[in-house]
Amino acid sequence: MIILGLDPSLSCTGWGVIRAEGSRIAHVANGQVKTDAKAPMAERLAQLQRELAGVIATHRPDRAAAEEVFLNKNPQSTLKLAQARGAVLAACGTAGLAVNEHAARLVKKSVVGTGGADKAQVQAMIKVLLPGVQAAGADAADALAVAIADAHLTPSY
Repeated sequence: MIILGLDPSLSCTGWGVIRAEGSRIAHVANGQVKTDAKAPMAERLAQLQRELAGVIATHRPDRAAAEEVFLNKNPQSTLKLAQARGAVLAACGTAGLAVNEHAARLVKKSVVGTGGADKAQVQAMIKVLLPGVQAAGADAADALAVAIADAHLTPSY
């Protein structure tokens, strides 16, 4: 089972691909899609969708997983996150991928052992759980964590 993990964001969306065989997991690939903050919103969203469509075409995952949306104190930030998430989900939907959603605290608990883990702890555990992973940026590490959590939390079809 090939799983695509996604950590949606307008400025930098992380993605990570793992192979899950029973309880065994292995790293396939990871990366980040960064958009230009000065570019128009439609252009940024199109870039997210286009680049993630390329990731999906290259790695051909069986399913995808993304963090559930959380509410920021700033409504503008929440709206931008929701729009980016929409572009990410649209790329998956266009490719016919089912997308499982997991709460951020559950993802952290699945990977680190505590729902209150910080980004550094998540990155450290990714290196332990997926030996050989090159230094993934924080967003790519979060996406790999989502994929790992999905492999543990969602039964294979």
